[in-house]
Amino acid sequence: MHTFFQEKGCTFASSNKTNVLITSTMEKEFKKFLYAGVDLAAAASEKFQASVSDLVAKGKISSEEGKKMVDDFFAKSEERKAEFESKYKEFSEKLGINKKKNEEEELDELRKKVADLEAKLAKTKTASAK
Repeated sequence: MHTFFQEKGCTFASSNKTNVLITSTMEKEFKKFLYAGVDLAAAASEKFQASVSDLVAKGKISSEEGKKMVDDFFAKSEERKAEFESKYKEFSEKLGINKKKNEEEELDELRKKVADLEAKLAKTKTASAK
């Protein structure tokens, strides 16, 4: 797998910053995939409702049957949505996609670096003052 990504110009390092960058990129791509799925579901829903309305208009089914079909469709959609959200949560936990946690870790690292640099600067000022 390393070879595949290296061929694509990607590099791997064990630094936390790189892991956050890779995770962030994966999260963005995964969100694009999710949004595409949502768009597809919305389009399917509209198409289904239009088809049922057309059947009712042509008298092939009663309006009660059409309403029941649409209600069943949306009930199943809600079930699938709950399943999908559960799987997304599981997937994001496995990948460590927890933006707040990553941001907090990165902020802590930056604070430590600033404190180290301030300490070095204080030492340099003390040494140059003598």
